[in-house]
Amino acid sequence: MQQLEGKIAIVTGAARGMGAAHASKLADHGARVLLADVLDREGQAHADSLGQAARYTHLDVTSPDDWRAAVTLVTEAFGPPNVLVNNAGINSATKDLICDLSSEEFMRTIGVNLYGTFLGLKFAGQAMIRHGEGGSIINVSSVGGLHGAMGSAAYISSKWAVRGLSKTAAIEFGRAGVRVNTIFPGLIDTPMIADVLPEIKDRGYGALGRIGQPGEIASLVVFLASDESSFSTGAEFVADGGRTASYAPPGRHV
Repeated sequence: MQQLEGKIAIVTGAARGMGAAHASKLADHGARVLLADVLDREGQAHADSLGQAARYTHLDVTSPDDWRAAVTLVTEAFGPPNVLVNNAGINSATKDLICDLSSEEFMRTIGVNLYGTFLGLKFAGQAMIRHGEGGSIINVSSVGGLHGAMGSAAYISSKWAVRGLSKTAAIEFGRAGVRVNTIFPGLIDTPMIADVLPEIKDRGYGALGRIGQPGEIASLVVFLASDESSFSTGAEFVADGGRTASYAPPGRHV
């Protein structure tokens, strides 16, 4: 029997990067997966590549109507969801300091990263609770949710907030058998960091001296989606190659 046989998952931000890797690895381990994104062409192509185990839907994570439709679609295609990977996220388009950062840019980032996670918890969590057979929700934060960073007020704020939201959901959903855990990836080789990738590769990153690959985070997603993590909820799983294991003084990069 495959590790995730009987699991029915929704993965947001699944068209590319980490989300695409999560969807692939969940399907590889026996889950049926609804890929959700706003990048429709890429998302549909990836779902098609996974065969009958996958479907695709357009999902703006800040839209309650889109979330309702996604839960309905996955239920009709495969059955009630029992896994949710809240992976969709953006970084601020600017590196403005707080005093220069526009309210609009701040709220745009908070909207996708925090409000989108909240809506996923609300609609998918409600479906899991009503179905009565438990489930696993995996919220993707960032190592940015463990420290501060100059010029990243919106992103850092959103990722810290996901921590608290996840723990609150774990408490509220626990008696229904729905587990909620948070992953804190370090720098992962995805389109989101393409502009800084050459510099990072030149100087090394973390204790392992390299950035991570999407599949390495996806393996953690599989564990948290599976019954092998059945006693883990409200927990935080850091996968950053040792980046947060030590403090790097100014001018030194670890």
